[in-house]
Amino acid sequence: MTTKKENEIVDFVVDVNRITKVTKGGKRFSFSAFVVSGDRQGNIGIALGKSREVTQAISKATAKARKNMIAVPLRNTTLPYDVIGRHGSSKVVLRSAFKGTGVIAGGAVRSVMEAAGVEDVLAKTFGAANRQNVVKATLNALAKLRSAEQLAHLRGKTVKEIVKG
Repeated sequence: MTTKKENEIVDFVVDVNRITKVTKGGKRFSFSAFVVSGDRQGNIGIALGKSREVTQAISKATAKARKNMIAVPLRNTTLPYDVIGRHGSSKVVLRSAFKGTGVIAGGAVRSVMEAAGVEDVLAKTFGAANRQNVVKATLNALAKLRSAEQLAHLRGKTVKEIVKG
């Protein structure tokens, strides 16, 4: 985990891969880094950076992730409702939890939840355990979430009208 103090944005390096290109003169190594960035206030971004050195790949991915952030609606310290996300053959089920439950999730999903600022959540992954696909499935699930205000606006009602009935 890499923590930076620019606007309290945190970065988690989820995956680093070494790529080998075999040429006539020998082997050329390059690296790809997959990073999750978030401000722990409901904004989160993911990105893949590639370079000949690991540190450059991580810094490229971090910069790209901070540019492409999405807003995730939260209800206090958890999610507003249960949601399912898919990417490739990875499937992630995210369930809202009571205060004090904590983040009950695997490594890749945990980094996304902590970066987004979700403190209480239950998560289960199904299918492929590829870290990048699991993170993308988690982001897909979080992108499906809508706040009560957004749902009310879509339906042309107020929040009180939706809650009543």
